[in-house]
This record gives sequence, structure tokens and C-alpha cells, in this order.
Amino acid sequence: MSQTGSAISHIECRGCGQTYGLDLTEFPCRECGGILDAKYDYDALGVSRADVADRGGSMWKYRELLPIQDETNIVSLGEGNTPIIDCPDLADELGVARVAIKDEGQNPTNTFKDRGASASLSGASEQGIEEVALPSAGNAGQAAAAYAAQAGIDCHVVLNYQSNDIQKNLVRAHGGELHLAEGKLDAAGDRFGELRAEEGWYTVATFQTPFRHEGKKTLGFEIYEQFDWEAPDEIFYPTGGGVGLIGIWKAYQEFHELGWLETQEPPSLNAVQTDGCAPIVEAIEDEADEHSPWQSPESIGRGIEVPDPGASPWILEAVYETNGTGVAVSDAEALHGAVTSARKAGVEMCVEPGAAMAGAMKLADEDGLDPEDEVLIVNTGAGNKASGPLTYGLHQENRWDGAPGAP
Repeated sequence: MSQTGSAISHIECRGCGQTYGLDLTEFPCRECGGILDAKYDYDALGVSRADVADRGGSMWKYRELLPIQDETNIVSLGEGNTPIIDCPDLADELGVARVAIKDEGQNPTNTFKDRGASASLSGASEQGIEEVALPSAGNAGQAAAAYAAQAGIDCHVVLNYQSNDIQKNLVRAHGGELHLAEGKLDAAGDRFGELRAEEGWYTVATFQTPFRHEGKKTLGFEIYEQFDWEAPDEIFYPTGGGVGLIGIWKAYQEFHELGWLETQEPPSLNAVQTDGCAPIVEAIEDEADEHSPWQSPESIGRGIEVPDPGASPWILEAVYETNGTGVAVSDAEALHGAVTSARKAGVEMCVEPGAAMAGAMKLADEDGLDPEDEVLIVNTGAGNKASGPLTYGLHQENRWDGAPGAP
């Protein structure tokens, strides 16, 4: 066995505190149904931040802080190591010292979902699993199918009929078995639950497997390293299920615990949603510890149209503990944000990160940002994932040109 040097010690339920060994394959927590989280023995970590910084390659440069013990089980397509792109024109527009974009669109299947797919399929490989499944709005399903193909593992993806044809076709192209459900993402989740109960599938769904959000935390690891072991003042993140935002928060906590950061202050984590589905923003406005399910969700950004995010207490913890906030923007503003990124920074965004861009612009307009701030927007997916909505957005831009009160 070729060791990764992983410092993982056990798996723990965030709900009831039940602990499990690393051979666990039944997710989520079998005692209470809670979210399972990988825990590490930081004293056993055999590397320094300098050791890690000297490594190149994929997100697996942080392998000691990931839950895979045998490197031959790592399933990788070169995900991670995405660039930070400085955007001086946007900094001028927002009235801040710096605006940068973390461009996750440069991952193998063009979204940040590749990080979670790499970690969860690596976990499945290490556990000898031959068949995995998940529900998805589209991008996570495409990523899972790609990484399952690399691993030689069968993959079932449950999407709804409204999912983009790009994702449907690429799930099939990678050899995944596509199951379609009537309705929206919650309907795909319900259908997934039925099929999983019938078939006994191993789940790689968000916050069911303890591996997927571990992959997402490498996004945070990279941000802090790319900011010279500091942190930006403000991070704007498009938030649906919240796994990426939680990953950035967990990354901060781990690097802080290890003493690898030059700062004691975390970045303010700002959750951005669209006003057609904003349960997290509503909870923040109410200073609640948990969301209320959103009724009749409707958003052009399907990836953040999540009416009942099961991890909301963890999301809200991340926002509150970092002095972040919640921002809701309209679909039109999200499209405008995506077009603004393309025109002023050259970075192609799909609708969901366009919402994050719009959230930063909205907070700046409301004097919610300081002139000294360094602001980071996370581009969770490339513009080619949403060519249809972006075409509509460009038509809107033509109407907005010169219009009073335009976004």
C-alpha cells in the first residue's frame, strides 16, 4: 500500500456526535441521519506548509488533509490548482482595493464540482465500491460520471427534466446511467431516495457522503495559499446546498489550527442567492440558526435553487462566525453579473457565480464594503454551462444600455 500520509483519524456525526471508523460505507449517520464529517489528528501531520507549497499538480497536493490513505485509490483528472485572476476595473467599479476571481471554471468538467467528485469517487474506490449514485441539478452529476469513468465505477445520476442538455448528454457520454425525474431538484432528490432504497446504491450525494465536502475544502486551501497565507477580506459565494462555502470555512479552521495562516481573522463569508429562492438569506436576515424551507422556488440559476438546504445550520455558522452576510439578487442581476465578469475581467461565468458577482456589486452600492477591502468572487462554473440564459442576459444588457436605474 502506497501511503498518502493522511492524518484522518475517524468520521463523526455533526448531529449526534456518533463516531465511526474509516470502513463506514452507510451514509449519512445511521444513528440520527446527520451529516458525517471527517476528523483529523493534526499532531500526526507529517508536513509543513512549505512542503505543501512546493508541490504542484492537483488538489491532491493537500493529500495529508484529505481522507484517502492509499494514493493508488486517488481518482484524479487534474482538478484544482485554479487561478486567482485580478480584476482592477472591477475594483474601481466597486470602490475597493482589490477584486479577484477564483476561476473554478478551469476545472476538468468546468465547475468546482470536480473537487467533490474526485474526493468522493476516491473514497468509493478505497472502499471497494463498484456502483455509486447521486441526485443533481446537472453539474455534480456530470462530474461524478466523469470521475466514475476514470475509476472504472458504475454511476447513476438522477436529474430533473429541466436540467441542461449539456449535462444530460455528458453524463451519458461518460457512461453514466441517467435517471430523469419530473419537477425540480427536490423532485430529483426524492426520486433518488426511492431508487436508492430499491437498489441499495452507495451514495456520493452532497452531505450524505463524508468525502464530498472534503474535496471542496481544497478550494479554501488554495485561496489562503494564493493570498500568501492570508485571507481576502470578503468572499462572495453562490449558495445553494452550501457545500463550497462550508468547505472554505472548514479550510480556514484547519489551517488556523495548524498555525499555517499569517492572519487570525477569517474572511467574511457572504452567501449569495437569488430572490426567487433565498432560504439562507432569509435566515440571516432573521438571525436564525436554521432556515425555513422556501415555498415555490423559482430561479434561473438552477444550481442555487435549493429550497431546503439540509446543512443550513453549518452554513449559517460559517456566515455568523466570519461576520459575513446574506445577499439576494434578482435573476436579471445575476445575468448582469455574469456578463460584467466577461466584459470587465474576461472571465466566463455561468448564472450562479454571476449571482455572486452581482451580490458583491449590490453590497458595494449599499456601502457595505470598505475602500481597503480585498474582495474575492468565486466563479463556481464556466459560462459554457449556461449559454442559453447568458444569451438572454445579453439581450437584457442591450435594453439596459443607457436605461435609468439599470443594474
